[in-house]
Formats: sequence, C-alpha cells, structure tokens
Amino acid sequence: MLVKTFGSAVYGVNAIPITVEVNVSEGSPHFFIVGLPDNAIKESQTRIETAFKNNRIPLRGLRILVNMAPADIRKEGSAYDVTLATAILAATGEIPDQEVGQYIIMGELSFDGTLVPIKGVLPIAIQARKEGFKGFILPRQNAREAAIVKDLEVYGIDNIKQIVSFFKEGLKPAREEFNTREEFASKQLDTDVDFNDVKGQENIKRALEIAAAGGHNVILIGPPGAGKTMLAKRLPTILPPLTLHEALETTKIHSVAGKLSKEGLIHVRPFRSPHHTISDVALVGGGGNPQPGEISLAHNGVLFLDELPEFKRQVLEVMRQPLEERVVTISRAKFAVEYPASFMLVASMNPCPCGYFNHPERDCVCAPGVVQKYLNKISGPLLDRIDIHVEVTPVSFSELTNNTRSTEKSEKIRERVISAREIQGDRFKGENQVYSNAQMSGRQVKEVCQITTAGQNLLKTAMERQGLSARAYDRILKVSRTIADLSASADIRIEHLAEAIQYRSLDKETWGN
Repeated sequence: MLVKTFGSAVYGVNAIPITVEVNVSEGSPHFFIVGLPDNAIKESQTRIETAFKNNRIPLRGLRILVNMAPADIRKEGSAYDVTLATAILAATGEIPDQEVGQYIIMGELSFDGTLVPIKGVLPIAIQARKEGFKGFILPRQNAREAAIVKDLEVYGIDNIKQIVSFFKEGLKPAREEFNTREEFASKQLDTDVDFNDVKGQENIKRALEIAAAGGHNVILIGPPGAGKTMLAKRLPTILPPLTLHEALETTKIHSVAGKLSKEGLIHVRPFRSPHHTISDVALVGGGGNPQPGEISLAHNGVLFLDELPEFKRQVLEVMRQPLEERVVTISRAKFAVEYPASFMLVASMNPCPCGYFNHPERDCVCAPGVVQKYLNKISGPLLDRIDIHVEVTPVSFSELTNNTRSTEKSEKIRERVISAREIQGDRFKGENQVYSNAQMSGRQVKEVCQITTAGQNLLKTAMERQGLSARAYDRILKVSRTIADLSASADIRIEHLAEAIQYRSLDKETWGN
C-alpha cells in the first residue's frame, strides 16, 4: 500500500515542503530510503522500530520503501522520524490514511516513543499555511512557537501512541492557541540595566543616543575599567521597541538556530556578545549543514564585540560584506542560503596592549611602535564601516561619589530616539529596505544630506587633516543627518556637522604615534 505524508526542510529562514512516500508490501523484511537522505534520516529506521516495539505497535516483517521528494534536495536531521512513522502506520493499516495528507507532521522519536523538539518550526508553520495545509502536528514543546501562525491548526503531541489515537480514534489534543498581536502588545521592556545607573560619561551617552537614533555602528575606545562594556550593555534600553514584523523576522532566525525560548515570540531586540575566540563560521554562519551565525542572531538588535583587536583578523574581515549589505549569503556547490543580518555593531577596545595610551593619569608602558601594531589588527576598511568612534575616559572619583546630580533614565533618552526614528520613517517611506539613516545608499545621502558652503569647507578641512576615505565622508554626513533629526532640524547645520566629525577618533593622526 502506498501512503503520502508531508514534512518540511528548512533552507536559510524559509521552508520547502517535503513529500514522504511510503510503500509497504509483502516480501523479505527490508527498510530502504531514497531521496538524498543524510545519515540521521537513515538511522530513523532504528528509532521507529524501537519506538513501535516499546509502545506495542505491531510492525510485521515487511518490505518498506521510502521516497522523499523532491529527490534533488538533500534532507537532513532527525525531524522526519514522525513523518515517516505516521506514513508507515497508515501504509500498514494501523491508522486510516484519509487525513494524514492534510497535515504537516514532524518530530524526532526517542526509543520510548516520546517526541523530541525540533528546530525551524516557525518557518515550517508559515510555509504550511501558504501551501494550504489544514494543520501542523509536532512535539508539544514546539507547539507554542508554531501557534504564532494564524489560521493553522496546531497540535502538540507527547508520544507516538497519540498519533495513533489522533487519526484512528479522533482523539485530538487541545489546539495550541496563541494570540500573536495580544501577546506582543502585552510584553513590556523589562531590564535590570538603565543609563541612569551610569555616573558621568555624558559625552558617551550622547554618542550612543545618536547611534541608536540612526542605527549607526559605534566603537568605544578607552582604558580598562572606563565603563565601555557597561555602556554597551545599556544600549538596547534606548532602542525603539521591535515592530511585530521585526519580531517575527527575528523569531524565525532563532527558531532555525534552535535558540528560541519557551515564550515563542521574541519581543525585545537581541543583544549578542560572542567571545573573541569565536570562529568565522560561528560569527557569520555556515557549516556543512548551514546555520545562522551570531550576526544573524543579532538581526534587528545589537552585536557587541568586546576587545575587538583580540578577534582573529579573518573573523573580522568576513563581517565587511554583511555590514554593507545587511544579509549573509552562504554558498555551497549545489545550493545557496541567505540569512538576514541587519544589526547595530557595537565594538570596544583598549587604545593599546597595556590599555593606558593617552590616559590622563597613568603612563603607557608599551614599546615604540607597539600601539600602531595593535591598532593595525583592525583593518581600515572595517573601521570605515563604523560610523562613530568614541573615546571613553575614566570617571573621576568626585563624579562616582556625587549622589546629588541626577542622570537621565533610559526611558527619557528612548523617547528622543523614537522621535528621530519616526522622522526617518517618514523620510524613507516607500524606499525598499531602508528604515534609518545608517542604511542610506549613496544616492540617498546626496538627496537628504545637503550641507551649506560653510559646512563643505569644514568637512573638506577635516578630511584633509585626518586623511578620511570617501566612505568616511558618507558616514559623517549620515551621522550629521541623525544629529539634525534628534534636534528636529530639517537642515544639517554646521554644529551638527562639527559634532559628527568629532566621532572619527581613530582617524586622528595622533593615534598610534
């Protein structure tokens, strides 16, 4: 008897329906799978047979042939166990075969018949609705994630015996319900950190406010203990809240990576902080079975690279293309996948190996030439892609102990950031994939970053003295446009331009000399 069930393969952040055809016939016992399965799928025979035996589901010695179509797409992982098992149950007459083709059925089987959670449930559920399937049957632990998709029946299953009850006796478990808009609206930003905790550092807070308002990349340069990491960790508290569209985009990526929490829907902007020993594949994504890297997990959020020069140069260089194009393309011989990578890069570094170059109170003990060699670990093209360079100086004792001076809360700064982003939203309405000043193309920079003759002269002088590249020129104009938006100015005034020029610290001739 021939029976068809349906699963799904995830490529990038999208899913492709997979048809599982099972033909059962009399003859010498045999279990054979075709259709480019990997070893994990081939091993499903052992898991299915053992699960059936331990749950007293008969599986007589039969000739079982399995075809997974389309046959030219490689199928990977153990998530097809339940898809295969359901087809075998229907083909052997244990359950009726009339309804099994109306559902996407996926999950990994353990030896006792328990369903084990799988990755990539959200994109599979989205594709299932597009393809017109009635519902999605999957492990209970994944049900809340799949229920994010409206107009799709989602049933969480604990054990293979429930599959038999589902189709044979009509004993369906309660449908998983998830009101996406209501759940998303009810979530509030809840964090233990706030800019109000930071003593002093008003100029750094101002730079981070500008970065948040325009979506600009930023690097913090200062000695150990100056507060670089503390400031970076508070940046998400002043970013605009995620929109529902951004939340779904981000959730899909985390779903594919298998890093989604039990809540199902991500409602706060990600903050990723990988260690400097990370490999280029772990950072950007890839591998034999491609998975999203840290820069994609930081999509719509912040990627924080602490101690930037300690990262391997090769690791840093592979970020150059994603920083420009905001997408990562992983190419293999027979296919290519894309992962979104629209993130804010926040990096920190010491000014030299000992950490005290240009320190107001302590002397640098680095040998001549060592500072420049240390700075050269970060290539010029990468630095050009970082809009804002900020020097972080240590906070004085008097500022640390000053309890009378009140500092702004993140909520207040966030209001100004949201107002600036709203101006940019109106400006780029109708533009494809451009939502902030940092994302402007060269054409858009020319259109919306017009400056006066006095401003042109100021910028020309700064470029000649600091040896800035053409890319740095555009960065300064973008940052000055954001500063103007924060002050609700339609024009870029000379003071906006002067402040933007100040945020190119690493271009100064004094650095490393």
